[in-house]
Amino acid sequence: VVITNPALGEHFFTVIKQNGALLAKGRLLGIQFDTLFTDDLYLKISRQAIDMAEKLKEGLRAKGYRFYFDSPSNQQFIVLDNATYQRLSEHIAFAYIERVDDEHTALRLCTSWATTEADVDAVLALL
Repeated sequence: VVITNPALGEHFFTVIKQNGALLAKGRLLGIQFDTLFTDDLYLKISRQAIDMAEKLKEGLRAKGYRFYFDSPSNQQFIVLDNATYQRLSEHIAFAYIERVDDEHTALRLCTSWATTEADVDAVLALL
């Protein structure tokens, strides 16, 4: 942050901290980021999540599901008819995105470092 008016900067960090936007131990967060970006560690530990998301995407596409938009990340966004949406919600956790129209709803499915092929297969079997 660049503050060009010295009067605004006098209590800047106090105000930021009072509103919860300043970490008390911010240097520790920096150490975590430094570690994650050393020797491609972040890419290595996220590989499982990305691979399982790709498997999920391929399975959904093979079943003919429509994607809300294409995502290269560990998050897949699909559109389901409301009955399927309701049925799926009784078995797994996912994020509601928005109602697409009166009969369809968009949702987000996420994978993580702990997602297994069996987990993806189980979700695909529900659909």
